[in-house]
Amino acid sequence: MSDPILRLGMIGGGPGSFIGPVHRMAAELDGRIRLVAGAFSSDAERSRQAGAGYGIDPARAYPSHQAMIAAESQRADGIDLVAIVTPNHLHVPASRDALRAGLHVMCDKPAALSLAEMQGLAGVVADAKGLYALTHTYTGYPLVREARALVAAGRLGRLRKVVVEYSQGWLSTALEETGSKQAGWRTDPALSGAGGCIGDIGVHAFNLAEYVAGAPVRELCADLSIMVPGRRLDDDCNILLRFDDGTAQGVPGVLHASQIAAGDRNGLRLRVFGTEAGLDWSQEVPNTLTIHGLDGRTEVLHTGAGNLGPAARAATRLPTGHPEGYIEAFANLYRDFAAAIRAGAMPADGSLPGVEAGLRGMAFIETAVANSQARAGWSRLVV
Repeated sequence: MSDPILRLGMIGGGPGSFIGPVHRMAAELDGRIRLVAGAFSSDAERSRQAGAGYGIDPARAYPSHQAMIAAESQRADGIDLVAIVTPNHLHVPASRDALRAGLHVMCDKPAALSLAEMQGLAGVVADAKGLYALTHTYTGYPLVREARALVAAGRLGRLRKVVVEYSQGWLSTALEETGSKQAGWRTDPALSGAGGCIGDIGVHAFNLAEYVAGAPVRELCADLSIMVPGRRLDDDCNILLRFDDGTAQGVPGVLHASQIAAGDRNGLRLRVFGTEAGLDWSQEVPNTLTIHGLDGRTEVLHTGAGNLGPAARAATRLPTGHPEGYIEAFANLYRDFAAAIRAGAMPADGSLPGVEAGLRGMAFIETAVANSQARAGWSRLVV
């Protein structure tokens, strides 16, 4: 007998949302999860309109996540999990309420407004029946998983340097002053938290670097800037990193993230260098992974090819030469989460971001912001 389809309730994702429809497409791609309910907006009419757009029963479009959780808990066909796709300030309250109701949680990043808030949520997760996962989407790409496996297997030799960049240009002007919903909450400390660019995309770059390198960042030196006059949160970040490889010296790294790089679109790129080879992967060209050998030879790996390892093959849906992208990578997180829910536990190998990724992401944001403000030199990253 096939496994039953898990029933999903969405929190956020109302009119004007970018990420809500993405979550819906990703969750439903493999036929293991179906969106059946939602608290899409705090405005009851807008929530109803969003529900109609998603094609759900009008009676299951709620004005608040509290109302959804209460009503769905009384239904025989009630929701099994929630996707939290709101601005950052609602991530922890919604996660906490859902977990305490016995639901599983898939939350957007960053996980919280502050590290202290995330530490409190970690205690709730530890006591909850439901599981908690975080949508660091880029970990779902097949060739990111191949890169992670290659580093772990020693294909590059001993690590020597990690360089990660995430470059966008969409906030090069004061877009938040034009009524843009997406720019508005991302540049508002009350809704976004202490970090602007660093919390929105810098934390993605940080997570990707740790995920592939297989080593945690132990200290950093940050220079965060506000380049658009009148903006309250950083829009450009330049950070030196030191990864913990078990040696006193550690592994040096560089993280660059910007949302004022005029003309750049979604330029997430990771390079990892070892004593024997270096690898190079770019999110805008996600179906190739390049390995440059110390001997001068270059190898190009392709998504779907038969020479990839099991982790990459498991994350691939199409034959080689058929491009897979953002939605498929996002869907891999949902597929992995559905499998974890049925198994009753998150993957032990850390391949699916969860509480630990949330804690480390918030520690990274807060440490970098404080370090930059104080011009403090090197600071330890402590979760």
